[in-house]
Amino acid sequence: MNKILGLDLGTNSIGWAVVQKDEQGSYEKIINAGSRIIPMDAETMKNFNNGITQTQTSERTRLRGVRRLLERSLLRRERIHRLLNTMNYLPPHYAEKIDFVNRLGKFIGEEEPKYAYMVDEDGKFQFIFKESFNEMLKDFQDKQPELVLNNKKVPYDWTIYYLRKKALDRAISKEELGWIILQFNNKRGYYQLRGEEDETLKEGKKEEYFALKVIRVEADSSSAGKKGEVWYNVLLENGWIYRRTSKIPLDWEGKTKEFIVTTDVDENGNALKDKEGKEKRKFRAPAENDWTLLKKKTESDLVKSGKTVGTYIYDTLLSSPDQKIKGGLIRTIERKFYKSELIAILNKQKEFHSELKDKTLYNKCVEELYRSNESRRLSLSNYDFTRFITEDVIFYQRPLKSKKSLIENCSFERRYYLDPITKELAYAPIKCIAKSHPLFQEFRLWQFIKNLRIIEREKIVGDKLMFDQDVTIEFLPTQNDYVILFDWLNEHKEIDQKALLKYQAFDLKKNIDKYRWNYVENKSYPCNETRALLKTKLNKAGNIPSEFLDNDTLESLWHILYSVEDKLEIEKALTSFATKKELSEEQTVAFVEQFINIPPFKKEYGSYSAKAIKKLLQLMRMGSRWSENEIAESTKGRIQKLIDGECDESIKTRTRDKALKLNEINDFQGLPLWLASYIVYDRHSESGDVMKWETPEDIDYYLKHVFKQHGLRNPIVEVVVVETLKVVKDLWKTYGSFSEIHIELGREMKNPADKRIRMTNQNVENENTNLRIKALLAELANQKDIEGVRPYSPSQHEILKIYEEGVLNMLTKEDPDYDTISKISKMALPSSSDLVRYKCWLEQKYRSPYTGQVIPLARLFTSEYEIEHIIPQSRYFDDSFSNKVICESAVNKDKDNLLAYEYIKQNEGKIIEIGLGKKVKLFTADSYTEFVQSNYVGSVAKKKKLLMDTIPDSFIERQLNDSRYISREIKKLLSSVVREKDEDEAISKNVIVCTGAITDKLKRDWGLNDIWNTIIYPRFERLNQLTNSDKFGQWENKQGKKVFQIEMPLELQKGFNKKRIDHRHHAMDAIVIACATRSHVNYLNNESAHSKSKEKRYDLRRKLRRIEILEKQELKDGITIAKKIEVAKEFYKPWPTFTQDAHEVLQSIIVSFKQNLRVVNKATNRYECFVHGKKEIVKQSKGESWAIRKPMHKDTVSAAVSLRKIKTVRLSLAIDDWANIVDKTLRKEIGLLYSKYGENGSKNIIKYFKDRDNKHNGLDVSKVNVYYFDNDCAASRVTLDDTFNSTKIESITDTGIQKILLKHLSSYNEIKENKIIEHPELAFSPDGLDILNANIRELNNGKFHKPIKKVRTYETLGNKFAVGQKGNKKKKFVEAAKGTNLFFAVYSSEDGVRSYQTIPLNEVAERQKQGLIPVPEKNANNDRLLFWLSPGDLVYVPSIEEEGRIVEIENNLNCIFNIYKIVSFTGNRLYAIQAFVAASIVDKVEYSLLNKVEFSINENRSIKQYCIKIKTDRLGNIFKL
Repeated sequence: MNKILGLDLGTNSIGWAVVQKDEQGSYEKIINAGSRIIPMDAETMKNFNNGITQTQTSERTRLRGVRRLLERSLLRRERIHRLLNTMNYLPPHYAEKIDFVNRLGKFIGEEEPKYAYMVDEDGKFQFIFKESFNEMLKDFQDKQPELVLNNKKVPYDWTIYYLRKKALDRAISKEELGWIILQFNNKRGYYQLRGEEDETLKEGKKEEYFALKVIRVEADSSSAGKKGEVWYNVLLENGWIYRRTSKIPLDWEGKTKEFIVTTDVDENGNALKDKEGKEKRKFRAPAENDWTLLKKKTESDLVKSGKTVGTYIYDTLLSSPDQKIKGGLIRTIERKFYKSELIAILNKQKEFHSELKDKTLYNKCVEELYRSNESRRLSLSNYDFTRFITEDVIFYQRPLKSKKSLIENCSFERRYYLDPITKELAYAPIKCIAKSHPLFQEFRLWQFIKNLRIIEREKIVGDKLMFDQDVTIEFLPTQNDYVILFDWLNEHKEIDQKALLKYQAFDLKKNIDKYRWNYVENKSYPCNETRALLKTKLNKAGNIPSEFLDNDTLESLWHILYSVEDKLEIEKALTSFATKKELSEEQTVAFVEQFINIPPFKKEYGSYSAKAIKKLLQLMRMGSRWSENEIAESTKGRIQKLIDGECDESIKTRTRDKALKLNEINDFQGLPLWLASYIVYDRHSESGDVMKWETPEDIDYYLKHVFKQHGLRNPIVEVVVVETLKVVKDLWKTYGSFSEIHIELGREMKNPADKRIRMTNQNVENENTNLRIKALLAELANQKDIEGVRPYSPSQHEILKIYEEGVLNMLTKEDPDYDTISKISKMALPSSSDLVRYKCWLEQKYRSPYTGQVIPLARLFTSEYEIEHIIPQSRYFDDSFSNKVICESAVNKDKDNLLAYEYIKQNEGKIIEIGLGKKVKLFTADSYTEFVQSNYVGSVAKKKKLLMDTIPDSFIERQLNDSRYISREIKKLLSSVVREKDEDEAISKNVIVCTGAITDKLKRDWGLNDIWNTIIYPRFERLNQLTNSDKFGQWENKQGKKVFQIEMPLELQKGFNKKRIDHRHHAMDAIVIACATRSHVNYLNNESAHSKSKEKRYDLRRKLRRIEILEKQELKDGITIAKKIEVAKEFYKPWPTFTQDAHEVLQSIIVSFKQNLRVVNKATNRYECFVHGKKEIVKQSKGESWAIRKPMHKDTVSAAVSLRKIKTVRLSLAIDDWANIVDKTLRKEIGLLYSKYGENGSKNIIKYFKDRDNKHNGLDVSKVNVYYFDNDCAASRVTLDDTFNSTKIESITDTGIQKILLKHLSSYNEIKENKIIEHPELAFSPDGLDILNANIRELNNGKFHKPIKKVRTYETLGNKFAVGQKGNKKKKFVEAAKGTNLFFAVYSSEDGVRSYQTIPLNEVAERQKQGLIPVPEKNANNDRLLFWLSPGDLVYVPSIEEEGRIVEIENNLNCIFNIYKIVSFTGNRLYAIQAFVAASIVDKVEYSLLNKVEFSINENRSIKQYCIKIKTDRLGNIFKL
């Protein structure tokens, strides 16, 4: 008995099915099927389909990188602390807070003191560098007297910039110098590698940052904007005009605005111009990712000023005190600016501080930092303090870690060596070659040329017009022609079809359009990119001879440019290279100037090593580029044995067969890669190391020891592949071995990012088209003049879709309705008026492709017209849109199984009766060709099929070929399960690949679509009950059976797919895939249409499909002849009861869910150290390191704040705390009364006011407002944006800023129906913020206020938790990240009453570190733990009848509906959904506003109160209840 495994692999799902064949090889039953789901949030799925692959792992990696940067900064600070302490440069109050004994350089208690401030006896901070501050104030008195007038506050922190300027020419104290050194550690600049250029020149676009003054703003009344927006022309100081819209007037004149300007440029960087002679330029505001452009501008300003960074900042503050420093004046800039400033400061201060020249002190400092590293101490002995501080302490940059381990190993070559311990021969893998390597460039180009074919689009062969004829031999008849072509292409960076066909030797001239190549027509292919680039640069360098760039020089120069990444080092390396090549001084300067700006070559790698490519190239070269002497000796020996026919076990029979026609050494040139691989290595180039797994345990071993993480380039796909192998392993263990594996890969799985983006866009377009067609059908159904419209008919939906597409293909920009029609044709649900207009435009536009007669829309749905397959399905299965047209029914029948062009040529001018006495005349061949070429311009594929008179083999081969990387890798892995003995191909013949089109066709013919409706209809019936309607379907009688006809309202159809609402559809697809034989695949993939096919298409059709014999009347020579024809109907079912069996299996499936509940795991840290004098990597032995596998909290960190608020209390309470009474006069009076009655006189004061009826100044004061401090709040800084309405403004901690913003917001308010409508989207838009800050003094009642860009907002601590327990960390709070509630504990009291608790992630992490279960075993009430639940867990909710009884869940149909999957929980609330539900049919209606439920669907029982936890394996089998 053979068992077949069917697998349906999607982005987040695995459908599987095991079916059995009998001894005769016929299918007989479904053993089992199931669905395995890999939970993935909607955002990740959407990003993946849009070509963005960002997983939790990648986000964790990013955040880990951020943490490492912080850790390294802190480590440098600790080293600086130790250095400055040794030098005695730290202020005493700062030094005493640092541990210099145990935790070297770290703060004691993790409480960070302020360097420039000390705490006095009263607990207040005092600035310690007052003398320098007063010196700075004198500068401000001279330059900004208003700022210092009336003792206005100047920030103490500005003193650091004054000191950085002063230190360049005058003495500063040693503590001040320490302050400067510590600040350079905080802000040390960006270490820019070679090629990380700031200005971009990509794909003809050049982006630059500009800060330009606005000269004039003019409103353009001639152009109308959207929704009340006005167009403005903004004239800038350099003459540019920036056009933009705004809802508020632009008050920009005289102001400097920042722009990112994108200019269209040619390949030389020159600006392109439009038709009016203006440069093509676009403007936008700077965004966060434009930091490189801002960096370039800042560096340019610094260079122009000729000042150091500190001096530049200080001088700017002197002239403009309002200037924002961080992120305003100074952005991220290159490290060299900071380094040169610090060197200048330290060298100058050596004149005033003898310690900086003390060699003994220097050695002491080095010893302090390198206590155990003698070799490092020796290497630093020749440094001085300046070099030591700058190069070793602050600006040290460790070399980047090698990523060589990520490069694939060569499948052909290994490096053999003698193991020094075992003294045996061992081997190590050799890494693959870089794609930019000159050898690989040549290798790739020979491959390209060898596979190149020149195709003539139309060619007369005999008396027949043939399409796509291979005429390569006419253009490249000899090896010499190939060599000349290679030499020509070798000088090019890339080539496209047009450029190749212009190749002079082809001499095509004006006939280029008649030919094409066999590669993608609108795509460029790489030639020798490396050589072309280096030669271009060499030519620009001037008088360097062209012969300078020989092969050895090319490879040496490439190696320098590839391996050296530092910007300074590359200059040294290039200069040294030029000197060695004996270039003159002038040539060297020009050479370095050109090559230094070459960006680094991409770190991309080929499939083979340099060693393997050298051997293969020796057989791939030809003509003058081939030499027998260059062939490797080992290869020569194999060649000689092949020629002589000498027996050698290392040469397989297969290789001898491949080389049968190679009879002498000269024949071994110009070989294709696959043949060269057989000659040199005795195997195919793609076979690699084939595997054969003998037992399920082999899969385990492979995953643990062989499988390389990140080896599949896409982490989302990798998760699916790993889980698939685990499922296959479990199936193998459960059901035994398989004879075949049939797989279908979801399109999104096997396609690269760019194609996924196109697919997503195409899907959206198709969905819009389908909805528009449905709306149009509904509109046509209301028209009395249009016959036979059935709005819900799939066939009518299809015919109207083809009709629309055919008409739109003829739409051109010259059409007066172009704008309107093209707009409507992209809409999903056009308005009624748009539909009427669209219908009128479509009418009378479509013409039959065979007769040219108009097909009126009014008659489209009658029997007069039919959908016609251009290539008949009897000859080639193609159900795509590009193979369908609409024509007269009589013409369709007459055409029979001929191709379109074949039919026209055989029946030119034939007159056909179409009924009711009407006749039509077929086109002649010439008029048909002319009609097709002019009317199908918009559909190239359809035009091509209409002009075919044969089905080319290449057409079929393209459909069969699936060489996409992911698809290939998955097939290779699964081949290891079913590979037969001596089968050495990478992909086993027992792995059969299905496509979605095959699955859909078989599902329809085998009745599974109807079965699916019976499985899901209860949900639609329930929706009718919920909405009190019948718009989701109704019961109907069909062929004597009562069935529920599912419907979906048109307005809800966008994004809806009835297959996708239930997880079990993956198993249904897998059943079909398992039962799809190789014959089905060959037939539906059209392999049987191939001229070389062994099994002919008609034989296959009779074998697989039910055939009906119909009688057709044909008129011949005036006589009606009856002719019998075969019509293929549905595909035969695998066995008679297949549909019923599939129904039973699908209904009993328990869906299984992959869970990722790892919260912490022990991390094994390794570090490099010397062991017995040899550097080795060893494991950390002290302490424990734990890695948190989930995000503990959101990024925002809030600080604890104490806010003064107002509340109303009784007067008696307010008197006890009278100093906090808001009313100043009342507070003053109570103060006087206390002075009169004494400190304990509160009773007398209460009586005093009681006697006066609680009146004060005529007002009732029985209740008064008092200030109080709320200490249960945390605040964080946020950017002021258009979300700040009046409510959110009240959450700002600074009440002064609150008043300013509320006043500004109120100026944009409008009153509608006595209601105030706020407009924060205007008030706090970029333009609104400009107005806010321009009028800030007026908004602040005439008082000065700095511009407001960010504000501190607060919220109650709530669920926030402290970052740490010591120092500053205990005052900083974070909020738990979304989706981190992973454990929900269910407890039971002695009385059996359940209680519930969501366990916070930080508590779970602590428990797991201690080796405990994730949830406490008893809660606060001492209730015992029943069980805990996590997202993805399954629970069973017994019905009222089942309560207290033992229930058999498996294979119990009613029980399946009571199994729920846990979705989420918070506090004591638990949310779930029926386990098979994949998506809500109607968002927020079918279940709840949250699309999940707390109570069971059938009996409305509390899930958390009655549920029983279920445990299942990967296959959905329950193993624990």
